[in-house]
Amino acid sequence: MRIDIITIFPEMFSCVLDESIIKRAQKKGKVKIFVHDLRDYTLDKHHKVDDRPFGGGSGMLMQAEPIFRAVEAIRKKIKAKAKVILLCPQGKTFTQNKARELSGCRNLILICGHYEGIDERVRQYLADEEISIGDYVLTGGELPAMVLVDSVVRLIPGVLGDKNSLNFESLEGNLLEYPQYTRPAKFRKWPVPEVLLSGDHNRIAAWRRQQALKRTKERRPDLLKKSKQ
Repeated sequence: MRIDIITIFPEMFSCVLDESIIKRAQKKGKVKIFVHDLRDYTLDKHHKVDDRPFGGGSGMLMQAEPIFRAVEAIRKKIKAKAKVILLCPQGKTFTQNKARELSGCRNLILICGHYEGIDERVRQYLADEEISIGDYVLTGGELPAMVLVDSVVRLIPGVLGDKNSLNFESLEGNLLEYPQYTRPAKFRKWPVPEVLLSGDHNRIAAWRRQQALKRTKERRPDLLKKSKQ
């Protein structure tokens, strides 16, 4: 997979892309990630990427031209089809199912919005879809892009060491993860549930399923409703 990120703050990404699983995925050759400074695609000497909105209003809008130029330059370089995603509050909420879908893409181009918004023509004529990571306000699309990259990259086959670990994580199958414990078997006055020490894998699997359902019902009943639809 190849992921291209378009941003006006490229330095923000090194702390995420150069650490942990994403770093190892790149070393393994499972993913190539490129961060592009949007200002490199401007035509004026001041590298301006924003301007006042037509019709008035507060704040500044990101201009369409440098964004189109950046995406077109990336497409020309990779010579292949790429899904263009705009990270913005108006997009559909990002989910594990969407992460799984995107992990199957060969090329992704992520556009990080900023300022008071983005020229509508980017939405209409350039972005294939818009994604939001939640109903709250952030300064820009950089953090959402990092969240999306982290969530998607770990789903690429061969990235995680344990192939089975993906099957037992929270939100897989619309269930939260069951409680987990490690040594010591008794910490202070709190013991590990006896079933986990039994060695009976069928009992353990049934207990974990029961606990996952219970936890999801208590904390995220909306997930259970989704699984029934």
